[in-house]
Amino acid sequence: MTTTKRLPLLPARGRGIGKDDEELARGAKALGHPARVAIVRLLLARGECVCGGIVDRLPLAQATVSQHLKVLKEAGLIEGEIDGPRVCYCANPEAVKRLSGLIDALVETKGRNK
Repeated sequence: MTTTKRLPLLPARGRGIGKDDEELARGAKALGHPARVAIVRLLLARGECVCGGIVDRLPLAQATVSQHLKVLKEAGLIEGEIDGPRVCYCANPEAVKRLSGLIDALVETKGRNK
């Protein structure tokens, strides 16, 4: 059996895996499906929307949309509020902006670690 040697992941500061790296990975994973990107884009544009309204805009079953909403909510990119029998969702613009900043910082590391 052969073993593969793992190299440490080094962020810009050279201190191993940091809190920002973990946060960026969680956010990237949450946005790792085109339907979830479309949902966040829709909620940023509309402000808020009930699940049924999101389902109407996507070519996906309600159960599938609900699963995508769950992933985005767990990542903190969206919030959901119970409104009677429905759940009204909205984007968390601060979390989306934070994720955008983490991506920008990742891009800016190019050439810094040479």
